[in-house]
Amino acid sequence: MAEAEALDILKQAILLEKRGRAFYTKVAQEAQTESVKEFFSLMAAEEQEHIRILADQYRSYTQKGAFSSNLFTSETATQFANRVLGKALKSQIAAAQFEAAAISAAMLMEERAIELYAQRARVAPTETEQQLYNWLAEWERGHLSFLADIDREIKADIWNDNNFWPF
Repeated sequence: MAEAEALDILKQAILLEKRGRAFYTKVAQEAQTESVKEFFSLMAAEEQEHIRILADQYRSYTQKGAFSSNLFTSETATQFANRVLGKALKSQIAAAQFEAAAISAAMLMEERAIELYAQRARVAPTETEQQLYNWLAEWERGHLSFLADIDREIKADIWNDNNFWPF
């Protein structure tokens, strides 16, 4: 039963990441500016890296009956965010309604991934599996954090542009 559950969680995780990659790829294709296109392309690449890690873990688990501790790297979303986020990018996203709406949708996807990974980490029977899911949850929290930063700036700009501030 534990084996089926572990494999089921991996399948769910891979599906979530594939949906995220497809979403980010589509937004990148529709983006009007090069920096916004690059941002969403990098987000799609991040999801592809998660797919690779999860698929490698799936193979490890089906072949060896265990998760592998050397199949994921130490880079986090925070390091990724520092490479791509800037004031100009945020303002370009805020200026484009489609991309701004995509930020909200992306936040929901990241929240779902965090929930799945954190929940599995709490009940995982081995330390390696716990480490994998905690690592993935933390990476997704980083994604969510910088998406939330962009979302806050977009909201503030909208409030300012429309004089919604009560003071």
